[in-house]
Formats: sequence, structure tokens, C-alpha cells
Amino acid sequence: MSDVLSQNEIDDLLKALNNGDVDVEEMKKTKENTVKDYDFARPSKFSKEHLRTLEIIYDNYGRALSTSLPVYLRKNIQVEVMNSEAVTYMEFSNALSNPVLLGIIDFAPLKGNIIMEMATKLGYAIIDRMLGGEGEPLEKSREFSEIELLIIERIMITCVELMREPWENVLDVDPRLERIETNPQFAQIISPTEMIAIVTINIKIGEVEGLINLCLPYITLEPVMEKLNTKFWYSSMQEATDEEYSNDIEGLITKAEVPITAILGSSTISVSDFSTLVPGDIIRLDRKVDDELDVFVGDIKKFTALPGSSGKNYAVRITSVIREETSDG
Repeated sequence: MSDVLSQNEIDDLLKALNNGDVDVEEMKKTKENTVKDYDFARPSKFSKEHLRTLEIIYDNYGRALSTSLPVYLRKNIQVEVMNSEAVTYMEFSNALSNPVLLGIIDFAPLKGNIIMEMATKLGYAIIDRMLGGEGEPLEKSREFSEIELLIIERIMITCVELMREPWENVLDVDPRLERIETNPQFAQIISPTEMIAIVTINIKIGEVEGLINLCLPYITLEPVMEKLNTKFWYSSMQEATDEEYSNDIEGLITKAEVPITAILGSSTISVSDFSTLVPGDIIRLDRKVDDELDVFVGDIKKFTALPGSSGKNYAVRITSVIREETSDG
């Protein structure tokens, strides 16, 4: 049908309006059928809801990274989810540089792999920091040595293990780093035309800033796609009670290592006597053999004890607990 009306058609339409055969208000209510283009080469498998849920999952993952990585790198870590998008795997792989850091991750119990792409300057900064440097990246990219890849692998394994908790509201996953590839040609885990979701995370290690891209193929996530919506995700969240929270904190504290020191006694000698000490010399302390010793946890005196032995080792036997925290000073 032509978009331009002939003069006869216009006259007939005006006549119908005057006679009341056509209702103008009814015509206004008529909705035109909109046609949406469909790209068969890039079928829309990830909806905005799916991508939004993935952003929420990896936002929680980012918080886990910001609290765990400083333990290894001894640097302040800032993590932020930048965006998520659906593209073909070919578009993702074509945008990769060489060398590149690609962690191939087995995302059991889901079939297939996901990929963690880490910016090379983040890799150089991690290596420098782990080897005692300030965490500065290289001015010019180069190939990674085997030793450097082993260092990065240790950090990447930690990053992969941290994915368990953010995903638990969707599925109990057991991610495992299979290998690290530095050449994108060796990381063809799926067909180039397959659709993937990419979640981009910005990480700042001290003054060094770079991106981590999580590549999530549709064929891997397909069994849980119906769960990738915010309504399901929030409904699956279990709010911890105060008791559970206290138990979690207590569990973390019980694993903390603290120094314990038993003070046998003290003495004062001259510098000249100190300079002539040899094995076998006896230094007289200010305590008797049967006097109780002060036992310190860190810098706080917490126990009194009597000296003794356990097998071939020196030991002390706790005699009392000091409830009030008092420092030695």
C-alpha cells in the first residue's frame, strides 16, 4: 500500500468523517505494529535482566576481591563493576592484545569454560609487588616468563576461588583455574559466532589501574538462565541472623595467629660483662625457680604460668587467667 493517498481517497475519507462512518477517537487508539530487526548472526540470548543480574553477582565479587587481595599484595585495592554487554566470542577475541593474560576456568557443575582476561599492566604490577617492589607496571609490554606466570597463577587461583560465594544464590559452583594462556589463539573455547556476556571490572592496585573482563558463554550459562533475574536472585538471598554472624566472626578470629611470650625474668648487667659472655655463663634473673611467670599475648599480659617441659621442649603450665587487659607498660 502506498504511503501517499490519492485525491479520491482523501475525498472519500473526509466524506466518511462527515457522515460519522469513521470515528477519529477510535483511529487515535489504533496502534501500529512495530517491526523489530532481528540479526540472525547475533541472536539476542542475553536480556537486559540477565546482564543486570550478572552485574549484581560480580559487584559482590568485586567486594570480595577488595578485601582478599590486599592480604597478598599489601596494597589498597579498589574494585568497581563498569558495565556488562552481550557480544559474539569473535568480537571479544579480536579485541585481545598479544601478549594477553587469559585464565581458562572450569565452571563446574556447568559444562564448558569461562574466561578471565586480566590487563597485562595489572599482571606486571602484581609480579613487581609479589617480588617486593612498589607494584609498578612495565613501560613496554613483553612476554611473560614461566616464573612470572606462576606468580600470576597464584593470584588468579585466589580470584577464581572467590567466585563461589557471589554465585551461591544462583548455583553452587566450584570454579577451578585450568590454565593461563598468553596467546588468544590458544583460548578458542567456543565457536567464534557463539554469544557471550562480558562483565567488565575496573581494578586499582595502589596507583596502577586496569580492567578484568569476565567472558561468560551462553552455552555454559544456559542451564541457569532462568535464574539470572534480580527477583530470583534477591529471593534466594538468606539473611544471616545475629547468631550466625557472630559464629562467622568467631570462626575467622579462631584462625588468626597471635604471638605468645613467656617472660622467664629480667636482669641488668654492664656492657663490659655483656661483651665477654660465652656459652655456659650464668645470668642471674630477678625471679626464683618456683615463681610464676608472666605470659603475654601480643603486648597484653593474659596469663601466669609455671615453667616446665613437654617431651624435649620447654613449656609452661597456665596457673591463672588475667581477665583485665593490662599492658606491660
